[in-house]
Amino acid sequence: MKASEINFLKFLQGTKQFIIPIYQRKYSWNLQQCQQLWDDLESAASNSKIKGHFMGSIVYIEKGLYQISAVPKLLVIDGQQRLTTLTLLLLAFRQMIDERKESVDITSKKIRNYYLVNNEEEGDLYHKLVLSQSDRESLVNLVDHIDIQKGSSPKVLNNYEFFLNKIRNSDLSLNELYQGLQKFIIVDISLDRDNDNPQLIFESLNSTGLDLSQADLIRNYILMRLEPQEQTRLYQKYWHPMEKSFGNLNESTLFDRFMRDYLTLKTGYIPRIKEVYKDFKRYLDDYSQMGIEHVLEDIVQYSKYFVYLTFNQEPDQKINEALKDINELNVEVSYPFLMGVYDDFSRNKLSREDFVSVLRIVESYIFRRTVVGIPTNSLNKTFASLKNEIIAENYLESLEIAFVMKGTYQRMPNNEEFKMSLMIKDVYNYRNRNYLLRKLENFKRKEVVNIETFTIEHIMPQNENLSIEWQQNLGPDWKEVQEKYLHTVGNLTLTAYNSELSDRPFKEKRDLEGGFADSPLRLNRELGKLDTWNDSLIQERAEGLSEKSLLVWGFPDLPPEILEKYKEQKPNKIKKEYSITDFPNLSEGTILELFQKLRKWILNLDSSVTEKFFKKHIAYTTTTNFVDIVPQKRRLRINLNIQFEKISDPRGMCKDVTNMRRWGHGYVEVGLSDRKDLDYIMILIKQSFEMHREDDEY
Repeated sequence: MKASEINFLKFLQGTKQFIIPIYQRKYSWNLQQCQQLWDDLESAASNSKIKGHFMGSIVYIEKGLYQISAVPKLLVIDGQQRLTTLTLLLLAFRQMIDERKESVDITSKKIRNYYLVNNEEEGDLYHKLVLSQSDRESLVNLVDHIDIQKGSSPKVLNNYEFFLNKIRNSDLSLNELYQGLQKFIIVDISLDRDNDNPQLIFESLNSTGLDLSQADLIRNYILMRLEPQEQTRLYQKYWHPMEKSFGNLNESTLFDRFMRDYLTLKTGYIPRIKEVYKDFKRYLDDYSQMGIEHVLEDIVQYSKYFVYLTFNQEPDQKINEALKDINELNVEVSYPFLMGVYDDFSRNKLSREDFVSVLRIVESYIFRRTVVGIPTNSLNKTFASLKNEIIAENYLESLEIAFVMKGTYQRMPNNEEFKMSLMIKDVYNYRNRNYLLRKLENFKRKEVVNIETFTIEHIMPQNENLSIEWQQNLGPDWKEVQEKYLHTVGNLTLTAYNSELSDRPFKEKRDLEGGFADSPLRLNRELGKLDTWNDSLIQERAEGLSEKSLLVWGFPDLPPEILEKYKEQKPNKIKKEYSITDFPNLSEGTILELFQKLRKWILNLDSSVTEKFFKKHIAYTTTTNFVDIVPQKRRLRINLNIQFEKISDPRGMCKDVTNMRRWGHGYVEVGLSDRKDLDYIMILIKQSFEMHREDDEY
């Protein structure tokens, strides 16, 4: 490697050609970076004390197969952005010399012959700087005074016009600006292909956080080590079509996500998004026994699945509908698993019907968990290893068994847990409320309703000052009824007449034009037959919709003998599932009402909160247990997983149980037997929740 400091204009002089390799990213400097370059030029031009201004380095491969003609062909591996931008500045300067006709120490002809072209050469050797495919024609047209056509590289054109305008409006003369250009200095770094490792040098030069994406680094790593003809062939055959499918990778985040998911599927290890390049090198060197072309073939194949998943571009309508539903739930962590299943489907390892069934059970698994409120921070690990649990000969059955057998934070909520959670959930403020109502409305419906044209309607209004008619409908405890059921699924529907219905009495909402009785929606069918609306009818409707939800988001229906077979194979994996029916003190009465109210408030603390019934207690977890409830005859005994000295308890209701044996977890105990203490108890619970809450970056 040879490195030397040199004046930029002298660096360009002489017969040579700088080639941007085909694998390099397209020209990407924006106006902000051009403005910085212009500021540097004006500073150098206007200050006689500045003898030189450093512009960075330009690194290229000098010898070997690239130097086979009279014109040295130098492959630029670092510095292409500044080299291209400085060339655009020279082009704008040349244009202004022609326009102004003022005296300058250099002519426009010399700028062209010294810095822009190899004047004695023709054809491919004529231009001094040759950009990558997407930008090449635009720069050539500017150099050759050819009008840039529609569809040209916008960055090249915009930045050229930026410099034209800057020169036109500058207070400095052209000669002063030229003197500033003469002060620009770079570090000229030439590599010998036979003795240097361009990839290692490239990584070293870009190790300080420059704006190279993981996609840039991976592409360069794959192609840089190859001969130019092989680079071009593989780029055009594999990488370029893949770039187009990702939208030309103008936003590299999507490709980085894909490569993370690809490596997760291939290795079982989940890379951090900012370390995808490092893990890809390890995969290529340590895991894969395939040659470069086979690796590229494999990457491109899986990228097609990823694009199908991400952009809902699957040609099969039924499959695509399932993908849309999964994507609406925003759980991209399932993609490594789904790409693996997609590959099996493409290789005829499972039928179209089974593929759709796999997608639907994944959808049910994800949605049931969000309704119940199981934290999502473990899902990436669940899906990373899920493919290994599938038995090829019993593909769908083995997947269903895998979901059924998962416990605790990985579990698929059973019908009872799912139904009970949905009935009491604050659906109105739930992220997936539109998805929920859309699926309920369109279940087994051929004439699909586009619910985006409708709005959410509270049957019992949100207005705190309910009318006399509504108070009479709801009874003397109307405020409690409104507070308890307002945002639950039983009190919500869809309408295109939200403003017309407003806070009107129920019968008016029913009988208005466009009201419940006049609505074409199935969600409103039963409402149109009712004469009143109260807490019992809200509960009845919630019960009906929750029962329907069990069909929409099904739980695997496996014959007992199949379950027994797997239980025998994995006896330690099957544990008894408890529910509210296993707690005799929660069968009826005041304690049940207190529990239902308290559990609703706890579950609404955050979407990460999950509920789990055990033999003697009910646990609530975010990243770990933060509160347990033990239902007793006359009270709810509540254990808070927080040190006694850290709890703020002005009323002195808490008891230190640090060294006492108790069902559940925690160092603090408090009892709840009166509804008037609910607000205070929640203040105590929130303190424990905040201590255990934690965001898990993926």
